[in-house]
Amino acid sequence: MPLDLVAELTATRILAVIRGTDTDAAIAAGTALLDEGVRIVEVALTTPGAARAVEALRAAAPAGSLVGAGTVLTTADVADVAAAGAQFVVTPAVVESIAEAARRGLPVAAGALTPTEAYTAMRMGASAIKLFPASVGGPAYLKAVRDPFRDIPFVAVGGVGLADVPGYLRAGAIAVGVGGPLVGDAASGGDLTALRARARTYLAALSEPVAA
Repeated sequence: MPLDLVAELTATRILAVIRGTDTDAAIAAGTALLDEGVRIVEVALTTPGAARAVEALRAAAPAGSLVGAGTVLTTADVADVAAAGAQFVVTPAVVESIAEAARRGLPVAAGALTPTEAYTAMRMGASAIKLFPASVGGPAYLKAVRDPFRDIPFVAVGGVGLADVPGYLRAGAIAVGVGGPLVGDAASGGDLTALRARARTYLAALSEPVAA
Protein backbone atom coordinates (compact mmCIF):
# COMPACT_ATOMS: atom_id res chain seq x y z
CA MET A 1 0.00 0.00 0.00
CA PRO A 2 1.48 3.41 -0.93
CA LEU A 3 2.53 5.60 1.97
CA ASP A 4 -0.02 8.30 2.76
CA LEU A 5 2.32 11.00 4.03
CA VAL A 6 -0.50 13.47 4.60
CA ALA A 7 -2.38 11.02 6.81
CA GLU A 8 0.76 10.26 8.81
CA LEU A 9 1.59 13.94 9.31
CA THR A 10 -1.99 14.72 10.28
CA ALA A 11 -1.93 11.94 12.86
CA THR A 12 1.42 12.82 14.43
CA ARG A 13 1.44 16.61 13.86
CA ILE A 14 5.25 16.82 14.01
CA LEU A 15 8.12 16.27 11.61
CA ALA A 16 11.56 16.32 13.22
CA VAL A 17 14.28 17.84 11.04
CA ILE A 18 17.82 16.60 11.64
CA ARG A 19 20.52 18.87 10.26
CA GLY A 20 24.00 18.52 11.70
CA THR A 21 27.72 18.33 11.05
CA ASP A 22 28.46 14.71 11.94
CA THR A 23 26.99 11.50 10.53
CA ASP A 24 27.16 9.44 13.71
CA ALA A 25 25.75 12.29 15.80
CA ALA A 26 22.86 12.67 13.34
CA ILE A 27 22.14 8.95 13.64
CA ALA A 28 22.26 9.17 17.43
CA ALA A 29 19.93 12.19 17.43
CA GLY A 30 17.46 10.47 15.10
CA THR A 31 17.55 7.29 17.18
CA ALA A 32 16.85 9.27 20.35
CA LEU A 33 13.90 11.02 18.72
CA LEU A 34 12.44 7.75 17.49
CA ASP A 35 12.96 6.15 20.91
CA GLU A 36 11.04 9.00 22.54
CA GLY A 37 8.07 8.49 20.21
CA VAL A 38 8.65 11.01 17.43
CA ARG A 39 7.33 9.02 14.49
CA ILE A 40 8.45 11.08 11.47
CA VAL A 41 12.09 12.06 11.07
CA GLU A 42 13.83 13.84 8.20
CA VAL A 43 17.60 13.92 7.66
CA ALA A 44 18.73 16.95 5.67
CA LEU A 45 21.17 16.23 2.86
CA THR A 46 23.34 19.09 4.11
CA THR A 47 24.33 16.71 6.91
CA PRO A 48 27.55 14.82 6.07
CA GLY A 49 26.78 11.19 5.26
CA ALA A 50 23.04 11.90 5.20
CA ALA A 51 22.27 8.86 3.04
CA ARG A 52 24.06 6.59 5.52
CA ALA A 53 22.13 8.23 8.35
CA VAL A 54 18.84 7.59 6.57
CA GLU A 55 19.79 3.96 6.01
CA ALA A 56 20.80 3.49 9.65
CA LEU A 57 17.67 5.12 11.00
CA ARG A 58 15.44 3.05 8.73
CA ALA A 59 17.06 -0.06 10.17
CA ALA A 60 16.59 1.14 13.76
CA ALA A 61 13.15 2.75 13.46
CA PRO A 62 10.27 1.22 15.42
CA ALA A 63 7.32 -0.10 13.48
CA GLY A 64 5.05 2.70 12.31
CA SER A 65 7.83 5.27 12.12
CA LEU A 66 8.92 7.06 8.95
CA VAL A 67 12.40 8.17 7.94
CA GLY A 68 12.87 10.55 5.05
CA ALA A 69 15.40 12.90 3.50
CA GLY A 70 15.30 16.68 3.33
CA THR A 71 16.96 19.37 1.22
CA VAL A 72 16.43 17.05 -1.76
CA LEU A 73 17.04 19.27 -4.78
CA THR A 74 17.93 17.23 -7.87
CA THR A 75 16.98 14.04 -9.65
CA ALA A 76 20.34 12.63 -8.54
CA ASP A 77 19.48 13.45 -4.92
CA VAL A 78 16.21 11.55 -5.30
CA ALA A 79 18.04 8.50 -6.64
CA ASP A 80 20.52 8.61 -3.76
CA VAL A 81 17.95 8.88 -0.99
CA ALA A 82 15.69 6.29 -2.58
CA ALA A 83 18.62 3.87 -2.63
CA ALA A 84 19.21 4.62 1.06
CA GLY A 85 15.61 3.70 1.86
CA ALA A 86 14.06 7.12 2.40
CA GLN A 87 10.28 6.79 2.70
CA PHE A 88 9.58 10.40 1.75
CA VAL A 89 11.44 13.50 0.60
CA VAL A 90 11.29 17.14 1.60
CA THR A 91 12.46 20.10 -0.48
CA PRO A 92 13.21 23.69 0.51
CA ALA A 93 11.80 25.11 -2.73
CA VAL A 94 9.99 24.30 -5.96
CA VAL A 95 12.71 22.20 -7.62
CA GLU A 96 13.11 19.35 -10.09
CA SER A 97 13.21 16.71 -7.37
CA ILE A 98 9.48 17.10 -6.75
CA ALA A 99 8.44 15.62 -10.08
CA GLU A 100 11.17 12.97 -9.95
CA ALA A 101 10.20 11.77 -6.48
CA ALA A 102 6.53 11.69 -7.46
CA ARG A 103 7.45 9.66 -10.56
CA ARG A 104 9.17 7.13 -8.31
CA GLY A 105 6.21 6.98 -5.95
CA LEU A 106 8.00 8.78 -3.10
CA PRO A 107 5.74 11.24 -1.26
CA VAL A 108 7.03 14.80 -1.29
CA ALA A 109 6.58 17.68 1.14
CA ALA A 110 7.59 20.50 -1.18
CA GLY A 111 8.98 23.79 0.05
CA ALA A 112 6.98 26.87 -0.95
CA LEU A 113 6.31 30.31 0.46
CA THR A 114 3.95 32.02 -1.97
CA PRO A 115 0.54 30.93 -3.23
CA THR A 116 1.97 30.53 -6.74
CA GLU A 117 4.76 28.29 -5.48
CA ALA A 118 2.36 26.17 -3.45
CA TYR A 119 0.02 25.66 -6.38
CA THR A 120 2.90 24.91 -8.76
CA ALA A 121 4.45 22.36 -6.43
CA MET A 122 1.17 20.51 -6.04
CA ARG A 123 0.78 20.42 -9.83
CA MET A 124 4.27 18.88 -10.02
CA GLY A 125 3.18 16.00 -7.80
CA ALA A 126 3.79 17.11 -4.22
CA SER A 127 1.76 15.41 -1.51
CA ALA A 128 1.93 18.38 0.86
CA ILE A 129 3.39 21.87 1.02
CA LYS A 130 6.11 22.75 3.48
CA LEU A 131 5.44 26.43 4.13
CA PHE A 132 9.01 27.66 4.46
CA PRO A 133 10.24 29.70 6.18
CA ALA A 134 6.96 29.88 8.09
CA SER A 135 8.37 32.37 10.60
CA VAL A 136 8.45 35.08 7.92
CA GLY A 137 4.71 35.57 8.22
CA GLY A 138 3.67 33.37 11.13
CA PRO A 139 0.28 31.72 11.57
CA ALA A 140 -1.59 34.71 10.09
CA TYR A 141 0.32 34.32 6.82
CA LEU A 142 -0.33 30.58 6.75
CA LYS A 143 -4.04 31.22 7.16
CA ALA A 144 -4.03 33.79 4.35
CA VAL A 145 -2.19 31.45 1.96
CA ARG A 146 -4.37 28.51 2.89
CA ASP A 147 -7.72 30.29 2.52
CA PRO A 148 -7.91 29.93 -1.30
CA PHE A 149 -6.32 26.46 -1.22
CA ARG A 150 -8.39 24.52 1.27
CA ASP A 151 -7.42 21.19 -0.30
CA ILE A 152 -3.66 21.73 0.01
CA PRO A 153 -2.12 20.20 3.15
CA PHE A 154 0.35 22.66 4.69
CA VAL A 155 3.18 21.86 7.10
CA ALA A 156 4.68 24.91 8.85
CA VAL A 157 8.48 24.73 8.90
CA GLY A 158 11.20 27.21 9.80
CA GLY A 159 11.59 28.87 13.18
CA VAL A 160 8.70 26.99 14.80
CA GLY A 161 9.30 27.05 18.53
CA LEU A 162 7.21 25.20 21.08
CA ALA A 163 5.10 28.27 21.87
CA ASP A 164 4.34 28.75 18.15
CA VAL A 165 2.89 25.29 17.56
CA PRO A 166 -0.75 25.93 18.65
CA GLY A 167 -1.00 29.02 16.46
CA TYR A 168 0.07 27.17 13.33
CA LEU A 169 -2.28 24.29 14.03
CA ARG A 170 -5.17 26.71 14.62
CA ALA A 171 -4.31 28.41 11.32
CA GLY A 172 -4.78 25.11 9.52
CA ALA A 173 -1.38 23.40 9.38
CA ILE A 174 -1.69 19.62 9.45
CA ALA A 175 1.68 19.47 11.23
CA VAL A 176 4.78 21.44 12.09
CA GLY A 177 8.34 20.69 11.06
CA VAL A 178 10.85 21.45 13.79
CA GLY A 179 14.62 21.51 13.47
CA GLY A 180 16.75 23.71 15.71
CA PRO A 181 14.19 24.34 18.49
CA LEU A 182 13.82 20.57 18.93
CA VAL A 183 17.10 19.01 17.84
CA GLY A 184 19.42 21.78 19.05
CA ASP A 185 23.06 20.78 18.58
CA ALA A 186 22.45 17.06 19.13
CA ALA A 187 23.02 16.22 15.44
CA SER A 188 26.47 17.82 15.74
CA GLY A 189 27.50 15.95 18.87
CA GLY A 190 25.47 17.86 21.45
CA ASP A 191 23.49 16.72 24.48
CA LEU A 192 21.19 13.79 23.72
CA THR A 193 19.62 13.89 27.19
CA ALA A 194 18.43 17.45 26.55
CA LEU A 195 17.18 16.40 23.12
CA ARG A 196 15.13 13.61 24.66
CA ALA A 197 13.62 16.04 27.16
CA ARG A 198 12.68 18.49 24.39
CA ALA A 199 11.12 15.67 22.39
CA ARG A 200 8.94 14.66 25.33
CA THR A 201 7.89 18.28 25.82
CA TYR A 202 6.90 18.71 22.17
CA LEU A 203 5.00 15.41 22.12
CA ALA A 204 3.13 16.30 25.30
CA ALA A 205 2.15 19.68 23.85
CA LEU A 206 0.99 18.09 20.59
CA SER A 207 -1.16 15.59 22.45
CA GLU A 208 -3.29 18.44 23.80
CA PRO A 209 -6.38 19.55 21.84
CA VAL A 210 -5.86 22.78 19.93
CA ALA A 211 -8.16 25.49 21.25
CA ALA A 212 -10.20 27.32 18.65
